Amino acid sequence: MFYPAYEARMLQAMPAESLPRHVGVMLDGNRRWAKAVGRDTAHGHRAGAANIEPLLTWCDEVGIQVVTLWLLSTDNLHRPEAELVPLLGIIEEAVASLVDQRRWRIHPVGALNLLPVATAERLRAAEESTRDIDGMLVNVAVGYGGRHEIADAVRSLLTEHAAKGTSLEELAEIIDVEHIADHLYTAGQPDPDLVIRTSGEQRLGGFLLWQSAKSEFYFCEAYWPDFRRVDFLRALRAYAQRDRRGGR
Repeated sequence: MFYPAYEARMLQAMPAESLPRHVGVMLDGNRRWAKAVGRDTAHGHRAGAANIEPLLTWCDEVGIQVVTLWLLSTDNLHRPEAELVPLLGIIEEAVASLVDQRRWRIHPVGALNLLPVATAERLRAAEESTRDIDGMLVNVAVGYGGRHEIADAVRSLLTEHAAKGTSLEELAEIIDVEHIADHLYTAGQPDPDLVIRTSGEQRLGGFLLWQSAKSEFYFCEAYWPDFRRVDFLRALRAYAQRDRRGGR
């Protein structure tokens, strides 16, 4: 009974101009949550997947334009097959559920070439089937690593200019940060204003390494399956209260 009134007061105290346009979320703590409740790892991942749609609904409620969800890192691809295979299946089901909502545009970000072919195809199909939806853009980061993204961006940039006949000397003369930004997985999107990490860990681990240079960070103690609307609103409140100087 207490939380709805508390949440309403927090929302009223946050003017729209103080809210982020792009929020990145590191959905961390599924395995530790499962261990804490005495269940197996797959149960933790399913509980985490079930909390994705509520989060996106909360983002919609306050008018956020872009959300990036880190679901699987490139490092996670080295987990034992007994854990990785069920996890990929859970991610595929979660993304399919988002598609079925017909509310959000899905955009996979990550090294899809490192994923099993079936998983990569399902992610591409999710993007294609939601391309024309006029709703919030949801980046699903699967097989994602910040260093890998930058390497991919540079590789794409070099390939593009090689096709144009640009020499390395000419490219070295003109290349700047915008050239690289134009080849990132999130090209054309605003950089994240706010990055949230759950589970109490206070590090980025390579999440949106390039894009988060001027982001604000919020670290929440709750494991991802326990992350609530009130936790989300507290993150927004903390962001709104900060003096953002854009690195100046």
